Amino acid sequence: MLTLLLATRNPKKVHELRRLLKGVPVRFLTLGQFPDIPAVEEDGKTFRSNALKKAMIPSRSTILPVLAEDSGLEVRALGGAPGVRSARYAGADQDDAGNVAKLLKVLKKFPRSQRQARFVCSMVLAAGGKPIGIFEGSCAGWISFSARGKTGFGYDPVFIPAGRQKTMADLGPRLKDRLSHRAQAARKLKAWLRANPSAGPGGSRAAR
Repeated sequence: MLTLLLATRNPKKVHELRRLLKGVPVRFLTLGQFPDIPAVEEDGKTFRSNALKKAMIPSRSTILPVLAEDSGLEVRALGGAPGVRSARYAGADQDDAGNVAKLLKVLKKFPRSQRQARFVCSMVLAAGGKPIGIFEGSCAGWISFSARGKTGFGYDPVFIPAGRQKTMADLGPRLKDRLSHRAQAARKLKAWLRANPSAGPGGSRAAR
Protein backbone atom coordinates (compact mmCIF):
# COMPACT_ATOMS: atom_id res chain seq x y z
CA MET A 1 0.00 0.00 0.00
CA LEU A 2 1.29 3.45 -0.95
CA THR A 3 1.75 6.01 1.83
CA LEU A 4 1.20 9.68 0.95
CA LEU A 5 1.93 12.72 3.06
CA LEU A 6 -0.90 15.25 2.80
CA ALA A 7 0.71 18.68 2.96
CA THR A 8 -1.94 20.38 5.04
CA ARG A 9 -2.80 21.02 8.68
CA ASN A 10 -6.42 21.90 7.89
CA PRO A 11 -8.53 19.08 9.44
CA LYS A 12 -11.56 19.86 7.26
CA LYS A 13 -9.47 19.64 4.10
CA VAL A 14 -7.85 16.38 5.29
CA HIS A 15 -11.28 14.89 5.93
CA GLU A 16 -12.56 15.86 2.49
CA LEU A 17 -9.44 14.64 0.66
CA ARG A 18 -9.62 11.28 2.41
CA ARG A 19 -13.28 10.98 1.43
CA LEU A 20 -12.58 11.95 -2.18
CA LEU A 21 -9.71 9.45 -2.50
CA LYS A 22 -11.62 6.59 -0.91
CA GLY A 23 -11.21 3.37 -2.86
CA VAL A 24 -7.56 3.91 -3.74
CA PRO A 25 -5.13 1.67 -1.75
CA VAL A 26 -3.35 4.60 -0.10
CA ARG A 27 -2.44 5.34 3.51
CA PHE A 28 -2.45 9.02 4.42
CA LEU A 29 -0.24 10.88 6.87
CA THR A 30 -0.47 14.63 7.53
CA LEU A 31 1.93 17.44 8.38
CA GLY A 32 0.68 17.30 11.95
CA GLN A 33 2.64 14.04 12.28
CA PHE A 34 5.82 15.71 10.98
CA PRO A 35 6.43 18.73 13.25
CA ASP A 36 9.99 19.16 11.98
CA ILE A 37 8.84 19.98 8.44
CA PRO A 38 8.66 23.79 8.28
CA ALA A 39 5.58 25.70 7.19
CA VAL A 40 5.56 26.89 3.58
CA GLU A 41 4.69 30.49 2.76
CA GLU A 42 1.86 30.59 0.22
CA ASP A 43 3.06 33.60 -1.74
CA GLY A 44 2.41 32.36 -5.29
CA LYS A 45 0.28 34.29 -7.75
CA THR A 46 -1.68 31.21 -8.90
CA PHE A 47 -3.20 28.16 -7.24
CA ARG A 48 -0.82 25.95 -9.19
CA SER A 49 2.30 27.83 -8.09
CA ASN A 50 1.22 27.60 -4.45
CA ALA A 51 0.41 23.90 -4.74
CA LEU A 52 3.77 23.22 -6.40
CA LYS A 53 5.60 24.98 -3.59
CA LYS A 54 3.58 23.27 -0.85
CA ALA A 55 4.31 19.85 -2.36
CA MET A 56 7.93 20.19 -3.46
CA ILE A 57 9.43 21.81 -0.35
CA PRO A 58 8.18 19.16 2.14
CA SER A 59 9.10 16.38 -0.29
CA ARG A 60 12.76 17.34 0.16
CA SER A 61 12.49 16.43 3.86
CA THR A 62 10.87 12.99 3.56
CA ILE A 63 11.11 9.85 1.45
CA LEU A 64 7.33 9.87 1.13
CA PRO A 65 5.50 11.26 -1.90
CA VAL A 66 3.78 14.50 -0.88
CA LEU A 67 0.34 15.61 -2.01
CA ALA A 68 -0.45 19.31 -1.75
CA GLU A 69 -3.52 21.23 -2.79
CA ASP A 70 -4.32 24.89 -3.24
CA SER A 71 -7.80 26.06 -4.02
CA GLY A 72 -10.10 28.99 -3.69
CA LEU A 73 -12.81 31.18 -5.10
CA GLU A 74 -12.60 33.55 -8.06
CA VAL A 75 -15.35 36.16 -8.51
CA ARG A 76 -15.52 37.63 -12.00
CA ALA A 77 -16.79 41.06 -10.95
CA LEU A 78 -13.91 41.37 -8.48
CA GLY A 79 -11.24 40.66 -11.07
CA GLY A 80 -10.75 37.12 -9.79
CA ALA A 81 -10.59 38.02 -6.10
CA PRO A 82 -10.35 36.64 -3.51
CA GLY A 83 -8.31 34.13 -5.58
CA VAL A 84 -5.15 32.82 -3.94
CA ARG A 85 -6.01 34.90 -0.88
CA SER A 86 -9.33 33.10 -0.39
CA ALA A 87 -8.38 31.75 3.05
CA ARG A 88 -7.10 35.17 4.17
CA TYR A 89 -9.60 37.42 2.38
CA ALA A 90 -10.86 39.15 5.54
CA GLY A 91 -7.44 39.12 7.22
CA ALA A 92 -5.03 36.56 8.65
CA ASP A 93 -6.90 36.49 11.96
CA GLN A 94 -10.30 35.76 10.38
CA ASP A 95 -12.06 32.42 9.87
CA ASP A 96 -14.42 31.07 7.18
CA ALA A 97 -17.35 33.06 8.58
CA GLY A 98 -15.33 36.28 8.43
CA ASN A 99 -14.30 35.67 4.84
CA VAL A 100 -17.88 34.92 3.81
CA ALA A 101 -19.17 38.01 5.59
CA LYS A 102 -16.66 40.23 3.81
CA LEU A 103 -17.50 38.74 0.40
CA LEU A 104 -21.23 39.29 0.90
CA LYS A 105 -20.58 42.87 2.00
CA VAL A 106 -18.38 43.61 -1.03
CA LEU A 107 -20.98 42.14 -3.40
CA LYS A 108 -23.98 43.66 -1.61
CA LYS A 109 -24.98 45.99 -4.47
CA PHE A 110 -24.20 43.57 -7.28
CA PRO A 111 -27.23 42.03 -9.04
CA ARG A 112 -27.53 38.32 -9.78
CA SER A 113 -26.18 38.85 -13.31
CA GLN A 114 -22.88 40.16 -11.91
CA ARG A 115 -22.21 37.53 -9.25
CA GLN A 116 -20.59 34.85 -11.43
CA ALA A 117 -17.79 32.93 -9.74
CA ARG A 118 -15.90 29.68 -9.84
CA PHE A 119 -14.03 27.44 -7.46
CA VAL A 120 -10.57 26.37 -8.65
CA CYS A 121 -8.36 23.55 -7.35
CA SER A 122 -4.80 22.56 -8.16
CA MET A 123 -3.32 19.38 -6.68
CA VAL A 124 0.36 18.50 -6.97
CA LEU A 125 2.06 15.22 -6.16
CA ALA A 126 5.80 15.56 -5.56
CA ALA A 127 8.71 13.30 -4.65
CA GLY A 128 12.33 14.16 -4.00
CA GLY A 129 11.68 17.87 -4.49
CA LYS A 130 10.16 17.46 -7.97
CA PRO A 131 6.54 17.38 -9.19
CA ILE A 132 5.42 14.02 -10.57
CA GLY A 133 1.77 14.87 -11.20
CA ILE A 134 -0.46 17.94 -11.47
CA PHE A 135 -4.25 17.54 -11.30
CA GLU A 136 -6.73 20.40 -11.62
CA GLY A 137 -10.45 21.07 -11.57
CA SER A 138 -12.93 23.95 -11.47
CA CYS A 139 -16.62 24.44 -10.72
CA ALA A 140 -18.57 27.40 -12.14
CA GLY A 141 -21.49 29.05 -10.39
CA TRP A 142 -22.51 32.28 -8.68
CA ILE A 143 -22.50 33.91 -5.25
CA SER A 144 -25.79 33.89 -3.34
CA PHE A 145 -27.14 36.91 -1.45
CA SER A 146 -26.93 35.18 1.93
CA ALA A 147 -25.22 32.20 3.52
CA ARG A 148 -27.18 28.94 3.55
CA GLY A 149 -26.38 25.36 4.50
CA LYS A 150 -24.56 23.56 7.30
CA THR A 151 -22.08 21.26 5.54
CA GLY A 152 -18.78 21.91 3.81
CA PHE A 153 -16.42 24.76 4.68
CA GLY A 154 -14.88 27.90 3.24
CA TYR A 155 -17.21 29.67 0.81
CA ASP A 156 -19.54 26.67 0.39
CA PRO A 157 -22.45 28.48 2.16
CA VAL A 158 -22.57 31.23 -0.50
CA PHE A 159 -21.57 29.38 -3.68
CA ILE A 160 -24.35 28.02 -5.90
CA PRO A 161 -23.05 25.68 -8.64
CA ALA A 162 -24.29 26.32 -12.18
CA GLY A 163 -27.60 24.60 -12.84
CA ARG A 164 -28.41 24.24 -9.12
CA GLN A 165 -30.64 26.17 -6.75
CA LYS A 166 -28.87 25.38 -3.49
CA THR A 167 -25.50 26.45 -2.14
CA MET A 168 -22.68 23.93 -1.99
CA ALA A 169 -23.18 23.78 1.78
CA ASP A 170 -26.86 22.96 1.25
CA LEU A 171 -26.26 20.19 -1.31
CA GLY A 172 -24.59 17.83 1.15
CA PRO A 173 -21.28 15.97 0.83
CA ARG A 174 -22.49 13.27 -1.58
CA LEU A 175 -23.59 15.71 -4.28
CA LYS A 176 -20.71 18.07 -3.54
CA ASP A 177 -18.31 15.20 -4.20
CA ARG A 178 -19.72 14.92 -7.71
CA LEU A 179 -19.59 18.62 -8.58
CA SER A 180 -16.77 20.33 -6.74
CA HIS A 181 -13.47 21.60 -8.08
CA ARG A 182 -11.63 19.44 -5.55
CA ALA A 183 -13.60 16.36 -6.57
CA GLN A 184 -12.71 16.88 -10.23
CA ALA A 185 -9.00 17.14 -9.42
CA ALA A 186 -9.23 14.15 -7.08
CA ARG A 187 -10.77 11.96 -9.79
CA LYS A 188 -7.78 12.70 -12.04
CA LEU A 189 -5.41 11.95 -9.17
CA LYS A 190 -7.15 8.64 -8.43
CA ALA A 191 -6.81 7.56 -12.06
CA TRP A 192 -3.12 8.49 -11.98
CA LEU A 193 -2.50 6.59 -8.74
CA ARG A 194 -4.14 3.48 -10.15
CA ALA A 195 -1.89 3.70 -13.21
CA ASN A 196 1.20 4.49 -11.11
CA PRO A 197 0.83 2.53 -7.86
CA SER A 198 4.41 3.16 -6.74
CA ALA A 199 4.13 6.95 -7.30
CA GLY A 200 7.87 7.18 -7.75
CA PRO A 201 9.80 10.25 -8.95
CA GLY A 202 9.62 9.27 -12.61
CA GLY A 203 9.02 12.63 -14.23
CA SER A 204 6.30 15.26 -14.30
CA ARG A 205 2.84 14.77 -15.73
CA ALA A 206 -0.07 17.23 -15.77
CA ALA A 207 -3.80 16.55 -15.91
CA ARG A 208 -6.16 19.48 -16.36
